[in-house]
Amino acid sequence: MLQVAYIREHKDDVIEGLAKRNIDASQMVYEAINLDEERRALQTKLDSTKAESNTLSKEIGNLFKSGEAQKANLLKEKTTQLKETVKTLEQELNETAEALTQLLYKIPNVPHPSVPSGTSDEDNEEIYKEGDIPKLLDGALPHWELAKKYDIIDFELGNKITGAGFPVYKGKGAKLQRALIAYFLDKNTAAGYTEYQLPLLVNEASGFGTGQLPDKEGQMYHVTEDNLYLIPTAEVPGTNLFRDTLLNESDLPIGVTGYTPCFRREAGSYGAHVRGLNRLHQFDKVEIIRVEHPDHSYKAFDGMIDHVKDILKELKLPYRILRLCGGDVTFASALTYDFEVFSTAQDRWLEISSVSNFETFQANRLKLRFKNSDGKNELCHTLNGSSLALPRVLAGILENYQTENGIKIPEVLIPYTGFDIIS
Repeated sequence: MLQVAYIREHKDDVIEGLAKRNIDASQMVYEAINLDEERRALQTKLDSTKAESNTLSKEIGNLFKSGEAQKANLLKEKTTQLKETVKTLEQELNETAEALTQLLYKIPNVPHPSVPSGTSDEDNEEIYKEGDIPKLLDGALPHWELAKKYDIIDFELGNKITGAGFPVYKGKGAKLQRALIAYFLDKNTAAGYTEYQLPLLVNEASGFGTGQLPDKEGQMYHVTEDNLYLIPTAEVPGTNLFRDTLLNESDLPIGVTGYTPCFRREAGSYGAHVRGLNRLHQFDKVEIIRVEHPDHSYKAFDGMIDHVKDILKELKLPYRILRLCGGDVTFASALTYDFEVFSTAQDRWLEISSVSNFETFQANRLKLRFKNSDGKNELCHTLNGSSLALPRVLAGILENYQTENGIKIPEVLIPYTGFDIIS
């Protein structure tokens, strides 16, 4: 969440920035400032009341020692009143602080100055494109038909076992999926990221820490009896590794990578754009996460973009990069670039990665800080990106690499699969 001190000192910038998200934040901003002023006034009054009570307690002790019991008993009545005042002030302070926290949870991150205004994904800016779109054979098939033809993914079987959006990978389809996961992890660890195997369930504090709660409850599977959530992305457990942590400046930067299944409850919709692997409730993804010094986070962001580019070049998939507009950027992100691969058989772009810089937004929720060179505690910057989300990468490979004789395997993956064609 935004720091209340930042809101107070830059209220016009916050209101102007959030207008890019098509939000009139003026009421929330001024309410936060007023609650903070009320909280600080209550804290000052509480501190002075406690100080007065402590002073009187010492004086009472001295009076009893000197035999002035009558004076001491009179002062004891006053300290009793002060203690009641302290209780009242503590309750008011806690209620005000909680109201402020709940309000701050509702205020999204301020977009980076480079984020364009816009209302939907149609207003995102294409900033880069690379790779030639292959010319497919006559009668080229979309991936869901290829999956059936070569018996590598069974959507109907997944529907029987669980429901729509839970496919079953079979044979060479399962092995290709595993090969992609291993390849992505090897690329990430070679780039300096430390691999973690992470929990697939997280508690409520973890969801709040990265900003999924209270913004995305409707998209998360909730285990109500234990109040745990199935993860929508490895970003959640991976970033929460550092919740309530004070780092040394020398510890930075920190890079984490991890493979996890991901679980998302999507609103029901129909049509070719959600068929097959295009939109799933359970899918595999390999994530990269960075904890950075604020001075270096945008250089790290550029490095993450180059890293994902390198993976897509090796897979030889045509792709483009979009800078998300204010109406499409996520609640917690200051800046997000989306990567999309071109699905030739579907004649459309498929999102396969989002790389985001959250600046201090997540770190403030997480209480993730470092001790700077002046010995002061400072909030870190957090970043994350997919490298990559497997379903649509797999869809792109199946469609773009299809031939009359079968589906070729990208050359970089052959050492992982042990075969060069699905036929």
